[in-house]
Amino acid sequence: MRQIFLDTETTGLSAENGDRIIEIGCVELVGRKLTGNNKHFYLNPERDSHEDALKVHGISNEFLKDKPKFSAVVSELLDYLQGAEIIIHNAPFDVSFLDKELELIGREPISHCVGKVTDSLMMAKEMFPGKRNSLNALCDRLEVDNSGRILHGALLDAELLADVYINLTRGQNSLVMDVVTGSQDDDQAALIDLSAFDLPLLMANDQEIAAHEKVLTDLDKSSKGKTVWRVAIAEMMSA
Repeated sequence: MRQIFLDTETTGLSAENGDRIIEIGCVELVGRKLTGNNKHFYLNPERDSHEDALKVHGISNEFLKDKPKFSAVVSELLDYLQGAEIIIHNAPFDVSFLDKELELIGREPISHCVGKVTDSLMMAKEMFPGKRNSLNALCDRLEVDNSGRILHGALLDAELLADVYINLTRGQNSLVMDVVTGSQDDDQAALIDLSAFDLPLLMANDQEIAAHEKVLTDLDKSSKGKTVWRVAIAEMMSA
């Protein structure tokens, strides 16, 4: 499945109270590789941004006056997002604005177009409980260069989020990996058959076994003798 990292900038914090989208940035990832097939729109929200919002994104009301309205770009945007997994940092916020914009022009919610919506903020909170998980904080933690992020910008933030996501999910790939074939729009993938490979069996040496046993013993002590493997071994020995 194509993955699209999406971010928006808005006139304020509440779509229900009339705030609108002023910028949308999208970055495409296929097979964990950035394709360069990105989308970026500035939009005329037909209202001014709140002062606090201007301090965040720095996009002036004057700059947006000659930009297209959401209705003028919606078909291009939805065609681009069609069937993809959309990854957003704090997804409920951006989705609420997208859904409101779609509602205003009589279109269905974004969930009817995309394959899946993933909230990268929730992912980060599960991986780093109790820590700051803003995009800036994750960039620092995962060594993603965000030195160019002086103000918020939808396309830059989507690019940073893609880098953060790749680092967050590194090491989670299956040994049987999807291989993207054909064009960028081809979602079909071939599977690598590992049965064709003669994989050598490498046995642990005495030093490695001793180190492994020490780790297991330390874990057993920390859990006060409740580690599953120790309990299982004890039950097998007593059977």
